[in-house]
Amino acid sequence: MDGRSREQQIVIARVTRRLIPFAFLCYVVAYLDRVNIGFAASALQRDLGLSDTAYGLGAGLFFVGYCVFEIPSNLILERVGARRWIARIMIGWGIVSTGMMFVRGEMSFYAARVLLGIAEAGFFPGIVLYLTYWIPASDRARVGALFMMAAPVAVIVGAPVSEALLKLHGAWGLTGWQWLFVGEGIPAIVLGVLALTILTDKPEQAAWLRRDEREWLTGVLRQEDTARNRHGHASFRRAVATPRLWLVTAIYFLNTVVTYGIFLWLPKILRDATAASGFRLSIMTMIPFVAALVAMVLIGRHSDRTGERKWHVAACAITAATGLILAAQSGSNAMLLVLSFTLSQIGQRSVMSVFWAIPPVFLGGTAAAGGIALINAIGNLGGAVGPTVMGWLRDLTGAYQGGLLVLASALVVEAILASTLRLPDVRARVATEAADESVGRRARHPG
Repeated sequence: MDGRSREQQIVIARVTRRLIPFAFLCYVVAYLDRVNIGFAASALQRDLGLSDTAYGLGAGLFFVGYCVFEIPSNLILERVGARRWIARIMIGWGIVSTGMMFVRGEMSFYAARVLLGIAEAGFFPGIVLYLTYWIPASDRARVGALFMMAAPVAVIVGAPVSEALLKLHGAWGLTGWQWLFVGEGIPAIVLGVLALTILTDKPEQAAWLRRDEREWLTGVLRQEDTARNRHGHASFRRAVATPRLWLVTAIYFLNTVVTYGIFLWLPKILRDATAASGFRLSIMTMIPFVAALVAMVLIGRHSDRTGERKWHVAACAITAATGLILAAQSGSNAMLLVLSFTLSQIGQRSVMSVFWAIPPVFLGGTAAAGGIALINAIGNLGGAVGPTVMGWLRDLTGAYQGGLLVLASALVVEAILASTLRLPDVRARVATEAADESVGRRARHPG
């Protein structure tokens, strides 16, 4: 793949097996806690007397708290260590999510959603930053894909799990939506406690690696960091002043607009277009995301093997746009609709596995902590824009075609912006500098 020995590849595989399954499970729970309110919406509105406007406002307030506290959270993580800080985040959001069972009216609902956003802020960018402490640049797209597969998996499993919890309505005097928040909040607390045992801050502290393995991995990551700091940015203040960071942020914002525009509307689009319901609707909704799981790994692996990032992002965005354009023209043809959305999700979700390998290429140190958080914070505001645009155009035109075409246009713009990125080849510079260092050692110690 990149000239590494078999033993060194085994080290990366061992790190991946140790960290990624746990991070994946945590992200599934995080995504469920973020979107489970959609499954509880009808009962919650009825019991609390919430209007559609009040419910929509409360749902969106999550992103306000989330956005404001993303950057401070990641900067703290860099100072205190990922193990303790990620545990704190998970335990905090688990407590707040479980506490949603106590909301009694409009104001307490608003407060709980803001608090949930604050509590969860920093988890995703924190994990992205944490993986840069462990995974060399040449492996990040593939390994990142394994972690980010959690989002489509959460969509796949979220419906049956949430429906099962809602059916507990009346047990122990609790409503179904109260059981939903308790049942999906407690796992976050448990995983937060486990994080203190499972996670290790840095490779040099990993007792589960041999000494030579720790030294090799630490050396590779240190060389990458040196090359990145020499040709990129280590100061957050300097990084914020560069157009490249804002260009990457704009790319992620557009991608998030489309992600949530589809996530929160796909079941309804399929139901309205095909009159499907129950098990058939669940299967139709799942197919695009199952296909996306496979594509994320394959495309991430190809990006790592070639060392190329921006054209992979651009190509995936165009693929997703093509799928949405086809979906807009599919009418009530169920098979064509599912195939179109499958093509869309293959491109849409695969963007993520490659995209998050880009910021660490030009951000190091504090700039990586703050920059990754900034990208995620502003980018996630697209989560409020995409669904709103889809709903507004649906009310305006009486159809979904307009919204789908707008989302497709956003993806085309995303592809254009990605193609303009100018990224340093950190992997090549690391190899060159390692070779220069080796030559220097031989010159200093001939024979």
